[in-house]
Amino acid sequence: MLDLDGGWSLSFAGCGFLGVYHIGVASCLVEQAPQLVRGATRIYGASAGALTAAMLASGASIARCCEDVMEVAKEARRRNLGPLHPSFNLVKVMKGGLQRDFPDEAHLLTSDRLHVSLTRVSDGKNVLVSKFSSKDELIQALVCSCFIPVYCGLIPPSFRGVRYVDGGISDNLPQSARNTITVSPFSGESDICPRDNSSSFHELRFTNTSIQMNLGNACRLGRAFFPPEPKIMAEMCQNGYKDALRFLQENNLLRLQGPTAGPALSCAPPTCCCPGNSVEVTESTKEWVLRNLRLLRKQHWWLDEEIVNNLPGPIRKVFCEACREKHSLYAQVSGLLPVRLASYMLLPYTLPVESAYSAAQRFVEWIPEVPADIRWLFGVAGDVYRHTWGGATSDKVGVPMRKCISGPVALDVHGATAQRDPHLPFSAIDLRGYSPDFPDPAQQPPSPQNHSPKQICFFLGSADQEDG
Repeated sequence: MLDLDGGWSLSFAGCGFLGVYHIGVASCLVEQAPQLVRGATRIYGASAGALTAAMLASGASIARCCEDVMEVAKEARRRNLGPLHPSFNLVKVMKGGLQRDFPDEAHLLTSDRLHVSLTRVSDGKNVLVSKFSSKDELIQALVCSCFIPVYCGLIPPSFRGVRYVDGGISDNLPQSARNTITVSPFSGESDICPRDNSSSFHELRFTNTSIQMNLGNACRLGRAFFPPEPKIMAEMCQNGYKDALRFLQENNLLRLQGPTAGPALSCAPPTCCCPGNSVEVTESTKEWVLRNLRLLRKQHWWLDEEIVNNLPGPIRKVFCEACREKHSLYAQVSGLLPVRLASYMLLPYTLPVESAYSAAQRFVEWIPEVPADIRWLFGVAGDVYRHTWGGATSDKVGVPMRKCISGPVALDVHGATAQRDPHLPFSAIDLRGYSPDFPDPAQQPPSPQNHSPKQICFFLGSADQEDG
């Protein structure tokens, strides 16, 4: 049982295009336990989970965010190479959606409450950002948290002058010490996650995220980078809603200290695609022909209502329209096997042209950021050179031999000879000022006393060895 007396937090794991699962979880929390979202002291997020966390913290529309996710998935699917196609710019599409969906005061609503996980490029350390001075700065932090190297681009974005990449690389499920409700679309040990009927006891810990080793998670991993069809995404969203509802029921958190929903309405809810309160769907001639050719149901043939029956109405409408567009006449023709084979056969000719066009577009958009990026690239090249060649140079330099010139123990260094010949060094300390040019003996005054000749010993190696 979850103890909420000392406060609680929410944390959403990074998952790529599986973020539609987070949308189902968020819609359930807002609809069934809104006090759990309003009372959360901190909302953590990494990568795609940071987008859902920012949506809840800023109060943005869940339906509009879901519509943007489906639009990005549609843009990725309509290309032969999917999201790996050169013309697909994930960062640009994501920035446009965040600017459109978030309110103007989003940075004020999310500061000190939203914690975005980032990975610093210079040392690979994890950084949690929770203060934002403007809406653009908030969006830039989210872009940095979702930037997967090579998959999204080659030059990482910067936040406050520091380069960051996907936060899931260093901490995919950030959380505080206690009472953190963790959400992950991968089956594992998170509080809200799918429960697969698998007999596997093996578990993978990926940057603080529990992932069970089974076939279901392997399929989810592929869908995280390559978005599936709208029908499968709708099913994933409803699975998130059901998993969150099960968690609320197990912990007695349904409508905790909140108003009751009242008696249920006797009338059936309207079909999600129908305007107003109309229940029946009016079909066009084209839809009637397609329905008869495919021998599908009479109403709502493009999407099974059982797949989205638990989701709120606005989100059901988003998935319904996406599935309906998937079964349009253009989609049906372009999805035929001969058409697809022809497109793949022409790929060696069309890909260079599309790549050149998209490269020109990106270069024009990159011009304002050229000076900062060039300085960063030169800095990285200098660091690589110093680490590579600097270390090799220091390894070649051996330990220098210490040359020691000192007098024997019996030598009287305080006698008249030392005063008469002050340039003569008696220790290694005096070597720096030692000069081999001895003065002319004729210019020296005669010695009043006869002294025995003194020995000068040269030591090679340590100073403890003496040779008489």
